[in-house]
Amino acid sequence: MTLVDSRPGIAATYRALTERTGVPVDADAAVSRLGPPLRTEIARWFPPEQVEEAVTAFRELYPAYAITPTVPLPGAVAALAAVRDRGGRVLVVTSKIGRLARLHLNHLGLAVDEVAGDLFAEEKATALRAHRATHYVGDHVADMAAAGAAGVPGIAVATGPCSADELRAAGAAVVLADLTGFPAALDGMIRLALRQ
Repeated sequence: MTLVDSRPGIAATYRALTERTGVPVDADAAVSRLGPPLRTEIARWFPPEQVEEAVTAFRELYPAYAITPTVPLPGAVAALAAVRDRGGRVLVVTSKIGRLARLHLNHLGLAVDEVAGDLFAEEKATALRAHRATHYVGDHVADMAAAGAAGVPGIAVATGPCSADELRAAGAAVVLADLTGFPAALDGMIRLALRQ
């Protein structure tokens, strides 16, 4: 929910999971909470001894159901271009496993330099540090925690499950309604860094 709107496809995958397993999952409720690891959501619906099997089944179903309905969020293409135009590289750090994240990016023609997957909250800071990220853009309070743990400014977009106020309270340096404001915000942050 930072670069792409994957809700329709993820909801379709949850419905397919219900059909396969017979365990009812409220797909609309599940996609309203996107951000945390898949296991967290699956554990709401499946007994503990079935969680890993359900995660595996969901990931098997995912390519067939989740990729095609996904669309880029407003400003996503321009945001990637803004990073490159300013000499930067694009790293996607996500709780989704990397191969599934790449399917979305490739399907939509969103070229990125690196993908680090299966990370959440402060775990994401390891990838941010390893790739020498200078900023982190995210839609979840856990993304702002990751930015803080990595020692980089968090740029929040209120396109996911967290409100602008929640993102601000979580330490976002900048909160945007969506990525359309990202190029200008990035320029402002670069100017500020150069003055320091």
